[in-house]
Amino acid sequence: MVETLSSLQDLKAAATPAQEAPFYVQKLDPQGRAYATGKRKDAVARVWIKPGSGKVTVNGRALEVYFARPVLRMILQQPLGVAKRVDQYDMTVSVAGGGLSGQAGAVRHGLAKALVNFEPELRGALKKEGFLTRDSRVVERKKYGKKKARRSFQFSKR
Repeated sequence: MVETLSSLQDLKAAATPAQEAPFYVQKLDPQGRAYATGKRKDAVARVWIKPGSGKVTVNGRALEVYFARPVLRMILQQPLGVAKRVDQYDMTVSVAGGGLSGQAGAVRHGLAKALVNFEPELRGALKKEGFLTRDSRVVERKKYGKKKARRSFQFSKR
C-alpha cells in the first residue's frame, strides 16, 4: 500500500499537519488551591498555593523558623521572583527526607510546578530559568572494597 507521489501537489496533500503546542489549563482543587510535588536528592515536597498575602508554612512552622539560613529562603523565593508574584500567594508545604538544602530545592521545584498549575502562562518564564526541571543528581552508592563510593583505602607499601 505504498502511494506514489508524482508532483508537489500530491506531496502537499499527503503531508501530515504539524503538531500544535500543547495547551495548558489551570488545575485547582475544590478549595481553590494549586498542588504540585517537587523532588531534589532524597527530599520530597508537597506544595499547595492559593492567592493571599505571602504567608508560608513549612511542616506546620513558619518559613523563617524551618529554613533559618537566608540562602535557603532565597532559593524558595526564586520562582516567585521570576514570575513577579512575590507576596501574592499563601503557601502550605509538607516536606520530608534528605537534608535542609535538598528540602529547599524540592520546595522550589514544587512551588514552580504549582505556579504553572495556577497560572499556565507562567510556564515559559519558569521553564527558561530551569525551575521546572527535576535535578536528577543523587548520592552515588558505596561500592564494596572501597571506603566510600569511589575513595579507596589508604595504600601502604609496608
